[in-house]
Amino acid sequence: MKKDQSPDKRSRPQGTDTQTTWQPRRNWGARQIGTFVPTLTKTAFRKKSPLLVRLMMDWENFVGLRLARQTEPRRLSAGTLTIACSGPIAMELQHLTPQLLERINTACGLRGESSIQRLRIVQDMTAFERPARPRPKPCPVEVPEVEDEELRAALERLGGHIGARRRR
Repeated sequence: MKKDQSPDKRSRPQGTDTQTTWQPRRNWGARQIGTFVPTLTKTAFRKKSPLLVRLMMDWENFVGLRLARQTEPRRLSAGTLTIACSGPIAMELQHLTPQLLERINTACGLRGESSIQRLRIVQDMTAFERPARPRPKPCPVEVPEVEDEELRAALERLGGHIGARRRR
């Protein structure tokens, strides 16, 4: 029997066998972004579930602007949503529990065993800061002796801000 002396066999290093070392075919073409999402979000979803993240993002739509300023979803486990709130709002949340559960489950498409069945209300004021007092608006200061209009406008704005800072 004669050995095959083709050029591709001679250039191969000894001891490598193409039949035993299989490598997957690589596709270097364009891929859809959706194929990367599961691998990129796996670590983030271990810490917080996608449903809890959605609740945090759309919380104002579920409970309304007034309650959203004083409440915050904290945890979601085993059909129980934990909400942090201030003391007086806890009673109102307890009263609104059936409506909130219905809104959340409907908006998130949850039914049956996968739905949120209970709200756990935790009174916690540490998460809520009082709104900052609004800064006083600067009073316009006139600088009539400057000829250049752009420079005069800049000096008037600067003078107004300096005066507002002194009034604080």
